[in-house]
Amino acid sequence: MALLKLQTQQFRNLAPVALSFSPTVNLIYGANGSGKSSLLEAIAYLGLGRSFRVNRHEAVVRHGSPSLTVFGEVSDNTEHSDAPTPLKETHRIGISRDLGTRETRLKVDGERVRNLSAVARHLPVSVIDPGTFDIVTGGPGKRRQFLDWSVFHVEHGFAALWQQFQRAVSQRNKILRNGRIDESLLRIWDSQYIALAEQVTGARRRVFEQFQPLLESVIADVDVAWSGDLKFEFFPGWDRKADLADVLMSHRDQEAKMGHTLYGPNRADVRVKYQGRPVAETLSRGQQKTLVILMKIAQGQLLREHGRQCTFLLDDINAELDEAHRQMLAGKLRDLGSQVFITSIEPPRPELLWRDPMPDFKVFHVEHGDFTEE
Repeated sequence: MALLKLQTQQFRNLAPVALSFSPTVNLIYGANGSGKSSLLEAIAYLGLGRSFRVNRHEAVVRHGSPSLTVFGEVSDNTEHSDAPTPLKETHRIGISRDLGTRETRLKVDGERVRNLSAVARHLPVSVIDPGTFDIVTGGPGKRRQFLDWSVFHVEHGFAALWQQFQRAVSQRNKILRNGRIDESLLRIWDSQYIALAEQVTGARRRVFEQFQPLLESVIADVDVAWSGDLKFEFFPGWDRKADLADVLMSHRDQEAKMGHTLYGPNRADVRVKYQGRPVAETLSRGQQKTLVILMKIAQGQLLREHGRQCTFLLDDINAELDEAHRQMLAGKLRDLGSQVFITSIEPPRPELLWRDPMPDFKVFHVEHGDFTEE
């Protein structure tokens, strides 16, 4: 999948004009505040349904405007077993948000759809920005989000399953927050919660078991000195030596005191350790950045094995990565065959990112939200 065209209305300071992109590499440069990151945010809206910089829709709507719209045309390369060559299709996807009614409208090929997953599956978007490097040093939620992005794009029924699971968690938490627990009602929701938890955990484990060897191969290819003692482990959110039902029952008082569910997929993690200790305590900041880059590359490889292409959004990587790391990342993304958007303040110098072969690319200069292709 690659984003071929994008048009926005009332999205930050972006001009409402249609932009046509390269399916390979797009280099965007301009001064701070000119609209570089806003463009990547708009692209992310189509693939994630939200901004990767802020949580509120209101923050990205142009000041004084009641709504925003993001529309894109994507190329969908799908490999069919009965076709001699990959079939190329295009889809039109769009998201609009009305601040007054708080209504989100979603469309695919002109037809309204109910779920964001119907839009997002057409444009897998992976963001690499300064906040990305907290994946290995931040809390478990960052790593759950990283894993679930892969699960969503690999396990086709995961989005619906996750919605059912979230509803079960919400209902269970309501009961736990009551001063006096209705044990019979809690047992009913326990039963649903446990069944859904096993399905969610199974999907996550299947994808993690595909992802792990790809990551180990990518790390081995780079040949970093610290790779030998690096270990990755999927933790489902409770001790698998015990049944989840027994865990919930034995910790009933603890959960009632806290007022929410403490065991299960909502507490899952991808534990990353070096020499038996968390990488946040053992690897340098530069080594942590390298590791996150390799995790992102392995994630892209996983999608490619399932016949899908990831679009990478690299926002202001010059501020976080030195030249060697930028070259390593750019080279691997080229070899992966992914569509890439890279922003910078200075005019881009692609010869510093790629040696032979040089990928096809487009260059855009942005000023006050207006883009000019060079």
